[in-house]
Amino acid sequence: MARVRDIRMQDADAAEEERKQYIGENLKELDTNYPNRPHNHSKTLPFHELYSSLFNPLNENKKKPTGPVQARRKQGPHGPANLSPHEVRRNIVERFISRWRNEVGNDIYPAFRLIVPEKDRDRSMYGLKEKAIAKILIKVLRIDRNSDGAYGMLNWKLPGRNSTTANAGDFAGRCYEVLKGRQMRSSPGLYTIGDVNEMLNRLSAISKEEEQLPLFQQFYSHMNAEEMTWLIRIILRQMKVGATEKTFFDIWHPDAEQLFNISSSLRRVCWELYDPTLRLQGSEVGVALMQCFQPQLAQFQEHTFDKVLSKMHLTEDDNVFWIEEKLDGERMQLHMVQDESVAGGVRFNFWSRKAKDYTYLYGNGLQDENSALTRHLRKAFKDGVRNIILDGEMITWSMEQKAIVPFGTLKTAALSEQKNPYGLTNRPVFRVFDCLFLNDTPLTKYTLRDRRRALESSIENVPDRLEIHPYQQASSKKEIETELRKVVADSSEGLVIKNPRSIYRLNSRNDDWVKVKPEYMSEFGEELDCVVIGGYYGSGHRGGNLSSFLCGLRFDSGPKSLSTQVFHSFFKVGGGFAAQDYAEIRERTEGKWVTWDPKKPPKHLIELGGLDKQYERPDVYINPRDSLVVSVKAASVTPTDQFRTQFTLRFPRFKKLRLDKDWESALTYQGFLDLKHNAEQEQQEKKFELMANRKQRSTRSRKRPLIVAGTNERVETPYAGPQTRVFEGMTFHVLTEALKPQKRNKAELEQLIKSNGGNIIANARDEKIICIADRRPLAVAAIEKRQDRSVVRPLWLFDCIAQSNADASRPKYLLPYEPSHLLFGIEEDQLSADNNIDKYGDSYARDLTPDGLKELFRVMPKMEEEDDDDEVMDVDDAEGDEIDMGGLPGCVFRGVVVYFDNGSSDTVMEDEDVCSTGKEDKLSMFLATNIVRFGSGRTCGDLDDCNITHVVIGKDRSRLKDIRSQISHKTKVPRMVTTEWIQECWTEKTLLDEERFTPQ
Repeated sequence: MARVRDIRMQDADAAEEERKQYIGENLKELDTNYPNRPHNHSKTLPFHELYSSLFNPLNENKKKPTGPVQARRKQGPHGPANLSPHEVRRNIVERFISRWRNEVGNDIYPAFRLIVPEKDRDRSMYGLKEKAIAKILIKVLRIDRNSDGAYGMLNWKLPGRNSTTANAGDFAGRCYEVLKGRQMRSSPGLYTIGDVNEMLNRLSAISKEEEQLPLFQQFYSHMNAEEMTWLIRIILRQMKVGATEKTFFDIWHPDAEQLFNISSSLRRVCWELYDPTLRLQGSEVGVALMQCFQPQLAQFQEHTFDKVLSKMHLTEDDNVFWIEEKLDGERMQLHMVQDESVAGGVRFNFWSRKAKDYTYLYGNGLQDENSALTRHLRKAFKDGVRNIILDGEMITWSMEQKAIVPFGTLKTAALSEQKNPYGLTNRPVFRVFDCLFLNDTPLTKYTLRDRRRALESSIENVPDRLEIHPYQQASSKKEIETELRKVVADSSEGLVIKNPRSIYRLNSRNDDWVKVKPEYMSEFGEELDCVVIGGYYGSGHRGGNLSSFLCGLRFDSGPKSLSTQVFHSFFKVGGGFAAQDYAEIRERTEGKWVTWDPKKPPKHLIELGGLDKQYERPDVYINPRDSLVVSVKAASVTPTDQFRTQFTLRFPRFKKLRLDKDWESALTYQGFLDLKHNAEQEQQEKKFELMANRKQRSTRSRKRPLIVAGTNERVETPYAGPQTRVFEGMTFHVLTEALKPQKRNKAELEQLIKSNGGNIIANARDEKIICIADRRPLAVAAIEKRQDRSVVRPLWLFDCIAQSNADASRPKYLLPYEPSHLLFGIEEDQLSADNNIDKYGDSYARDLTPDGLKELFRVMPKMEEEDDDDEVMDVDDAEGDEIDMGGLPGCVFRGVVVYFDNGSSDTVMEDEDVCSTGKEDKLSMFLATNIVRFGSGRTCGDLDDCNITHVVIGKDRSRLKDIRSQISHKTKVPRMVTTEWIQECWTEKTLLDEERFTPQ
């Protein structure tokens, strides 16, 4: 053992000499290239100071409870009493930066490269993931690959052996468990922050394991286990220390974040803004040519279309907004400048939203023979354009289908285009929607409308290469809904609503750009029931347990026996599960999971995408006959080669466990194909019906509908001839019985219609036929899917007859629809119905009876002004286009608007209510109210508010029936839940399915 240690120390000493030589050469190069950079007067701090005085204190502060009713913390090691976690966090960072300035100097760049490594664009990627690092550490430690330590690192998401789950899902934590028992030193090493940076520079410049191994041996010889753990987190760029780069930038310099937004350069932030008293001026704060910036992003839709448009400050003189299709590609910025020193006289640069340089892929000039795009752009720029910066989306375009191909194929298409520049398959196309710089002039301070004029005057479309992205001018929410239906039909990403009067805001999500995505699909029914066939272990707080599941469809290839049936992989689902769902799955499948062996896959049970390539390979699998069935909902179905079915669900979300079903009764491959075919056929029929109806309207020909002569249902009142002529010339199709205000079966409703001049038919092909129903069987659901007509409640029939009897002078007076008359309303009818009553629900056209007036007074809401201060928390945006809310409890209720019912009181409680009553139910409602607000949700005191998404009911259920009646007439009926739904969503950090929390 001693000899092994001596050999390691000798190797480390030789490597140390090499490292010192490398540092000296690198410093000379920096002084030559950056003569004005700040210089430190002393050595950088020891590497271990990063985690002892910064990372660990920040993590401890992050772990403190930060709930909505948290008491202020007492005196602690990192700050005085009465400081919030945010203030404590700033104090920790301020102390570290102040210490650096005093003990080291003004060049904090070496420290920031390790503190926020994901923002360091100057150091290339290491090409190392968890498994690669694990293999290197096994060789460094010289341990058996089959040992518990090696198994734990290689299978870091899986529970450890001997039934332990310690650090499962946390790779760096797993490495620490292995390293602490085999560390070369027990105390921190002597490496400084500068030393570690130089070694990481060398590590990023190599890609072969035999070259990386000596560097890791050097780290291991000079660092203890905790230092190695943080080093691994830096390499993986997975810090999660409880503070974002915004906090560090704000404390370092007031303009640091602004400079990073326009340059994406951590080095510039540190070297140009080392003096907090010197501020950026003029052109220094704008975008510049050949300098990557952080682009403006689209806000997530949190409100109704009315609310979205109101935030764009439309006026009577200018009420226009723009609608663009949201593209499924990669956000890209193109910089072009005329440069006679390069071939072709034009130089290009491409950067992604995360500041990754893609010039090597798309080209640096007009004569770049290795480019996938620029060689085709000779005619793209109009005369007089010397330089320009374009903002847009790089998409994959199918030349065969003449359609956009999903985003995952973009790089493959670009590489293919490099080899075959005129290929007829897939190619990258740059869709431009903004111009930010033109002929030495930054345009970010100009309005979108002016920037668009500059774009159109500077760019010529190059078909299937570079194109200006079209937009549509609109002035009403109806136009948004129309366009959204179109993108749903085309399986597109969604829409982006833009304010043409807005300026361009770097690295910002705001209400000037709002993206609207389609709701979950309904053409295949509300949910799909599929069998779980595989599982994936999670990371973070889900570490050591299965956090997502692979679901499949049974492919019948013979008689009904499992031996001749194989399940084809269909989709992965991991969202929407609560702790009790995971517990239920664990309990019912315990001992049934088998580790997936890539060398011996269970082909007799499960087939994956790519077959032998084993796409989306699970960590473990389960025999389908021993498994469970889950119900999921999704946004759409999309083609893919990653799953064996050759299609998959987009954005699948768990809804519930179907314990009443097994593998035999779950959805099959053929069953899904039938659903898919029926949905497509129904859509096609709808188009044909629309064409036929247009033709019929043009010829103005009418065909007398078929009259149904009788029915098998018992009729209590025989037909006695017309009583009024109110329904004369009208045709009805009765789908269900009447439930209120008086119960009548279908036969009685049909006789009532005929008695008042109407006709009855057995189907409803013509759009002019009125469909009557008081509940939602399959036939009504089919009409709702098609959305070609409204479904009217029998209440409208009763009201029309009553009004005609009351006014003998107008025997054929048809009442206009009111919200209470519609079981389901198409947009036109729904808008009309909303305009036929006042804000209290009183009808403009129907006489009010004494009983009706009493009911109106009973349900009339208390009118309150909207509280604009309900949203008490804002969260810094994440890098990704889709924010991962898993670690951000402050975003759990983003977009949720809640009405809290307190039994006899209709208002949301204040603090003094709790103090005065002390009742458990009121305390529960008070806590739930604050949790919603803290989670970026909004509370509302008016049940008639059209924005309400949820109604929370306390233990007092006296108003339950009345509330259900009041909200049933809304266009989008809010979900009724108990306070347990709020608490469980907060605990699980995700919105859970509401059905299990419905009050009874």
